[in-house]
Amino acid sequence: MTSTSHHRHPAKSPASTGQTTIPALGLRHPLRSRVASHAHRYTRISPAVLRICIGLIFSWFGVLKFFPGASAAEDFAIGAMTELTLGFIPAPVCLLLLAVLETGIGLALLTGLLLRWALGAFFLHMAGVFLSLLVMPDAAWHTAAVPTLEGQYVIKNIVLVAACLHIAADELTP
Repeated sequence: MTSTSHHRHPAKSPASTGQTTIPALGLRHPLRSRVASHAHRYTRISPAVLRICIGLIFSWFGVLKFFPGASAAEDFAIGAMTELTLGFIPAPVCLLLLAVLETGIGLALLTGLLLRWALGAFFLHMAGVFLSLLVMPDAAWHTAAVPTLEGQYVIKNIVLVAACLHIAADELTP
């Protein structure tokens, strides 16, 4: 009598090997385990990646403010800072202060030097940035819950805040 069974080693289940099965082809791929391995390695470096990316953005946008007219957000930023300082700081000085602040935060994030001070400055700066939505409502909002382009520019900073919270948590965790 002929047997159609073949002698094989017992197969491990896909779940126990970390492999996924493509049912239509009956194939197992170690894709999940390879992706998980890369994800695990990335988890260790993600705070540094975020820190460097945000540092690049802050340095870039800060440097633009050293050149009047180069920053798309310049008028809104000067207007907000003028409002927040009750007009005591002249517009050109506001722009210079923002340029120095943002460039300094950016360089500290890029290098990791004075990181805790930079994060503190970042969060204070973001408080001022978000206050602009309240002190300049005509420039920030078309109507309730419908931001202008400037308002959208401010609101998207919530992602930077979340990223810097991750960086701060990593910095403060032994």
